[in-house]
Amino acid sequence: MGSMINVRLPAGQLEGTAATLLNWLVRPGEKVQKDQPLVELETDKVTMEVASPADGFVDQLLLDAGAEVTMESILAILSDQHADDFAAQAPTTAQPAAADTLAASAVEPSTRPPLLSPAVRRLAKQHQLDLHQLSGSGKGGRITKSDVLNYLSSAQTKPSAAASTPQQTMPALTQPVQQTAPQSTATHAALEQPAATGNASSLRPHTPMRKRIAEHMVDSLLHTAPHVTSIFELDMTAIQRHRAANKDEFARQDVKLSFTPYFVAAAVKALQQVPEVNSQFHPHGLELFHDCNIGVGTALGNDGLVVPVIRQAQDLNLLGIARRLQQLTQAAYEGSLKPADMKGGTFTISNHGVSGSLVATPIIINQPQTAILGIGKMQKRVVVKEVDGVDTMVIRPMCYVTLTIDHRALDGYQTNTFLSVLVDILENWR
Repeated sequence: MGSMINVRLPAGQLEGTAATLLNWLVRPGEKVQKDQPLVELETDKVTMEVASPADGFVDQLLLDAGAEVTMESILAILSDQHADDFAAQAPTTAQPAAADTLAASAVEPSTRPPLLSPAVRRLAKQHQLDLHQLSGSGKGGRITKSDVLNYLSSAQTKPSAAASTPQQTMPALTQPVQQTAPQSTATHAALEQPAATGNASSLRPHTPMRKRIAEHMVDSLLHTAPHVTSIFELDMTAIQRHRAANKDEFARQDVKLSFTPYFVAAAVKALQQVPEVNSQFHPHGLELFHDCNIGVGTALGNDGLVVPVIRQAQDLNLLGIARRLQQLTQAAYEGSLKPADMKGGTFTISNHGVSGSLVATPIIINQPQTAILGIGKMQKRVVVKEVDGVDTMVIRPMCYVTLTIDHRALDGYQTNTFLSVLVDILENWR
């Protein structure tokens, strides 16, 4: 046997979060290249891949799907030589379940689910695809994001064929976790018991992300911060006009100009004028942050919610904010966010209006921050404006903006001052 290489997480990859081994992308004995994805991990916030540190052959997979992964964990062992008699070797005591599963996969390759990246899995869920219909162009027949996009593009040009083919959902994407990852007998029994109400139902196990969201929300609202929400109205005429005049120029620089960058830029200026809002409460004092690291809530459908952070937003102009926001949201939708992309936020924006909500209250504060800004749906409404000294009913694009605060740290004075500054900036945007 040649030299051996331990596969570990790259330094700083988790940054304090917990991780679960979701799916192996290779098998023992398989030849791999440096930087080739080997395994997929899921943290409470993101799904990520760990790549091979060198060229070689997979000698051992040391952890099963569902196992907890830390920075100290050795995930696999690579060898620089291929072991021809690998299949004849007895499974190690450290991994009987994984060895049995992998041996079965080698005998019955047709039953082994396709190797899926986070981006592929997300696209498949969004479009309810049967991935067995796709031919993978990646190494070893792996289905790539390009394969899925090409398939979707082709399907759009042949609607009749798609309509005539009964849609089958890929089991690995839709079945409960216990069918694709090892669980205890007790867990299986609990999942198979009928609902207490006697009604027909099915149980979808919580993902680590959903569990963490639940814990975070309960802790923030019930155990940590007394929440208070203030609501202001905002006339979006000025930023609507500015966006219409500049979106083509932004597009020429490959940046989509939405309304959210305006809110980020205005929030930065308001935070600089009311720095108490950009803070963290401690029993001995209020920590005021000098950088405005703005988190933007990004919904991932049924998968949950992530909050990527635009760091040092005070140093960015509108174009810079829009570009960085686009990069982060695209990574969120593709499942390629890194834990570091969601660390260090000092203030959060929830643009809940994109899904039709006028007002949401209270929006739960993203601990350990002291406030969260809510943006409601833009809606044309009749309002009274003074025109040439006369009160006149006019139609304006209006929305509600809210600031939910930790009342231990902030009072109505700081809250309403912040919203007054925010609204003034946006209504007078130049």
